[in-house]
Amino acid sequence: MPNTQHITPANGDVLVLVGTMKGAFVFHSSERGEWQMGGPYFPGSAVYAIGYDGRAGRRRLWAGAHSMHWGAMLHSSDDFGRNWTNPESATVKFPEGTGAALTQIWQVIPGRDFEPDVLYAGVEPAALFVSRDAGETWSLDENLWNHPQRERWVPGGGGLCLHTILPDPADAKRIRIAVSTAGMYVTEDGGASWRPSNDGVRADFLPDKHPEFGQCVHKVAQSKTRPERMFLQNHWGLYRSDDRGEKWVDVANGVPSDFGFPIGIHPQDPDTAWIVPLEADAFRCTPEGKLRVYRTRDAGASWDAMTNGLPQKDAYETVLRDALAVDSLAPAGVYFGTRSGKLFASNDEGESWTSLADGLPPIVAVKTAIVS
Repeated sequence: MPNTQHITPANGDVLVLVGTMKGAFVFHSSERGEWQMGGPYFPGSAVYAIGYDGRAGRRRLWAGAHSMHWGAMLHSSDDFGRNWTNPESATVKFPEGTGAALTQIWQVIPGRDFEPDVLYAGVEPAALFVSRDAGETWSLDENLWNHPQRERWVPGGGGLCLHTILPDPADAKRIRIAVSTAGMYVTEDGGASWRPSNDGVRADFLPDKHPEFGQCVHKVAQSKTRPERMFLQNHWGLYRSDDRGEKWVDVANGVPSDFGFPIGIHPQDPDTAWIVPLEADAFRCTPEGKLRVYRTRDAGASWDAMTNGLPQKDAYETVLRDALAVDSLAPAGVYFGTRSGKLFASNDEGESWTSLADGLPPIVAVKTAIVS
């Protein structure tokens, strides 16, 4: 077994949580200058879902680790990784009668601040689970699971996965989710009913380029200060919504490709977002071998390449859907990881970049948090 390092963050420290194909790592810094790393945790297991819950006095890490022997299990730690829960049986699991078995946990996120014991998990096969007791028990949202359109959902390249969960920060009953390749769905009654919400998003691979559902949505980001503003990175297409995702407009203005996976939005400024374009579906690497993060300051009317500190020659990198994150400080910090195991950070909103790690296993998830 590898030698595991541990960290001891203090109040106000920035956490960067990294899930890889061979375990999880936790970075922390007090000034976003010098960083310390903890891990690997769950060595040998794929960790697609990782997160932090700082509500109600907790300092809890969550990780969805997939073991070749034990399958997908959800674990938590209250001491930044020194000790993890190890349930005897899976807490996130499909009820008998559904005929389904859990393949992968793709997302675990805390609910809103005013519901401190609520958590959400998105899994494969595509389903939403909810916990209302801080993660002790989980229940399947059966109304989404039994949606009449579900039988026509088709798996994407990564499987039929529910990878994005957006509890509306201003409406306790509104949640949007994204499924590859079903598109986006929304509930406005706390999960009692769900409807597709993909107006304007193309599906170039289907005979009908603008179907009601069936889009291959890669990632969606929602503004916390202006919830009606959202950005969406599609299989082909880059979009903005100004009405909480009811209608989408194309904002692929001046980017080298509108194909990509991750998208992040500024914690205060709803006009600012970041993406990492890839060449094409058939060649999922950075265009021209240049690792460039593109930033918009004007809600997608234009995008500028952020390259200072990033390799601009023979850098055929891939950044996956959950491998870019933005912290909540001012100026905002931006972080992303690549499938070649490189982890980059910017403490000035993308103007310049530094390397936090080079040589990690393939990075599939990057999340940030501030220690409370």
